[in-house]
Amino acid sequence: MRRLPFLNGIRAFEAAGRTGSFAAAAAELHVSPAAISRMVKLLEARLGLPLFERRANRLTLTAAGARYRGGLTSLLDELARLTGEVAGMTGRQVLTLGVGPTFAIRWLIPRLADWQRRQPGIEVRITTGGAAAPFAEDWTCGIRLGDGQWPGLIAQPLFAADLTPVCAPATGRRLRRPEDLAGESLLRVAHAPEDWPRWLEAAGIPSLLAHGPRFDFYGHALQAAADGVGVAMGIRPYIDDDLAAGRLVAPFPRSVAKGGGWFLVHQPFRAGEPAFAAFARWIAEAAGASPPG
Repeated sequence: MRRLPFLNGIRAFEAAGRTGSFAAAAAELHVSPAAISRMVKLLEARLGLPLFERRANRLTLTAAGARYRGGLTSLLDELARLTGEVAGMTGRQVLTLGVGPTFAIRWLIPRLADWQRRQPGIEVRITTGGAAAPFAEDWTCGIRLGDGQWPGLIAQPLFAADLTPVCAPATGRRLRRPEDLAGESLLRVAHAPEDWPRWLEAAGIPSLLAHGPRFDFYGHALQAAADGVGVAMGIRPYIDDDLAAGRLVAPFPRSVAKGGGWFLVHQPFRAGEPAFAAFARWIAEAAGASPPG
C-alpha cells in the first residue's frame, strides 16, 4: 500500500518554499496565511523534522526543506501537466488566461475573433488576474504588468508600458502645450497615483498637481476621457485602438515609460503544451500588429 504524505500540507509547503513567504503562498492557493502556516506545521509534525527556519519577517528553508522543495516542485509540475493531458483527451483543448479586466476589454477581446478563426479547437477561458492579482496555479498563463521578474514563472515580453495623456478630440483642440493642462480636469486611477506626476515632471511642469475624478481602473478613466469628462493618463496598449479609431487623441507627442512592461507569464512546465505554445505565438504576433479594423 502506497503511503502518501499530507497532500494539502505538500501544496502549502511547496508554494511557501517557492515564493518565500506564507503570505505569497496563501495568495496563490486562495487561503489565509494562517492556514498555510497550520498546514506546514502539520506536515512537519508528520515528517518529524522542521522544513523552515522561522524568524521575524523571514522564512528560510532548512537543508531538509530545500531538498524536499526541490523535488516537490517538479513532481507537482508533472502532475499538473499530466492532469491537463488527460483533460485534453475529451478532444477539446482549454486554455485558462489570467488577465486584468481593462486589458481584457480594451485589447484582448477585440482580437479574440482572430484567435478563434486560427485555433477553433482551443477554448480560451478568461479569468480575473493579471497585474492586480497573484498567479493562480491552475491558470495556463497570465498577462501581467511589471519588471518581468516573478519567482517560478517565465515571462515573455509583449508591450512597453508607455504613458501619454489622452482625451476626446474636442478637448484636445484646446490643448496646445502641456501647461494648458492646468485648466483641465485630470482623471486619475486609484492604483496608479504615480502616473501623472511621472509624466508632468518629464514635461517640465512638476508643480502641476492632478485634480479630478478618481477611478478604480484605467478603463473607467479612459471611457470618461472619451466622453469629455477630462484628460486621462493613457497607458499602452489600452489606448492603441481608441487612438487609431479617433475616439481619443494624444494632444502632446511626449510619452514616458511607466517602468517595466507587459508580459505573458507561465509556469515552466506549460512551455511544451500545444495550446499554450499556439497562444504564445498568436499573442506575440498580435502584440506587434496593427490594431484590428
